[in-house]
Amino acid sequence: MKTKYINWLIYAVLMVVVVTWLGWGKPNKIIGMFFVSGLAVGSLYALGGIGLVVLFRATGVLNLANGAAGAAGVMTAWQLGQWGVWAPLTWAACILVALLISLFYGRMIAPLLAWREPVVKAVATLGFALIILGLVSFLWIDDPRSISLPTDKIGIKLLGLRVTATRMIVFLSTIGLVIAIYLFLGQTKIGLNMRSLANDRDLSALIGIPILKVETIAWGLSGLIAGFTGLMFGDLIRLEPTVITFMVIPSIAAAICGRLDNLMVVLVGGLSMGVIESLLTLSPGLKGARPIAPFVIASLVLLWSQRGTQLTFGGRD
Repeated sequence: MKTKYINWLIYAVLMVVVVTWLGWGKPNKIIGMFFVSGLAVGSLYALGGIGLVVLFRATGVLNLANGAAGAAGVMTAWQLGQWGVWAPLTWAACILVALLISLFYGRMIAPLLAWREPVVKAVATLGFALIILGLVSFLWIDDPRSISLPTDKIGIKLLGLRVTATRMIVFLSTIGLVIAIYLFLGQTKIGLNMRSLANDRDLSALIGIPILKVETIAWGLSGLIAGFTGLMFGDLIRLEPTVITFMVIPSIAAAICGRLDNLMVVLVGGLSMGVIESLLTLSPGLKGARPIAPFVIASLVLLWSQRGTQLTFGGRD
């Protein structure tokens, strides 16, 4: 317990040092603007990481197709919007499409690979992601597009900065989701079944846990998170299928920070990555390192947390 608090203290000190260093000599308003923007992007990284962790803890699958499902969903929402469909229905369609894609893989393909190695399962989802990306790119050619939510026009003043309601929704939703999933896994029967299934699939089947039902729920939760993340990413960052598909890459880095297990560390890792990545823009000499920032952070976290132990791909010592 003492070591845990020391680690959090070291993290807090390092974040203060890094933020101060990257923002040194810049106006406070500029630093605040990039900091808030980084929190929003980091929330999306954390959301993606949470979806990966929830599914991995229940099925042992590192789903690299999460971003592609979100991309297909948000492009569907954009198309429906172009056809004049009522906006709330387009948002619901985004989440529904991502949910259906996730459930399709979870029910039709994943069971065939259930007893294969984690690497094989992950590579299979990557292939599925590329198929989805190919179909989406075929349906929607690479033209400039944008999607906006009504909450983009609503904002509040925070420390002299205008923060849109969309950014606040993303940030608060991420925190709320971590709390909700923590309680779900620890306090509900389905959640306990998921944890049991993650520990030992064969034993879970022997004691009567409905494996297909539990895994279907896990894939469904992952799909819902992917749809919401894709919609927010398309609004806040860029509405481009390739960009949204590979948003899963920094999400993986956030998940790795939590060793594909600890949701709180995934949250903190994702937020930290977003903030540092955003503040790197202020440094002329380091802004080129922005794409690799999430993985540098994830590597440092792993090197620190794994002192004296060995981390396997399956997330166990």
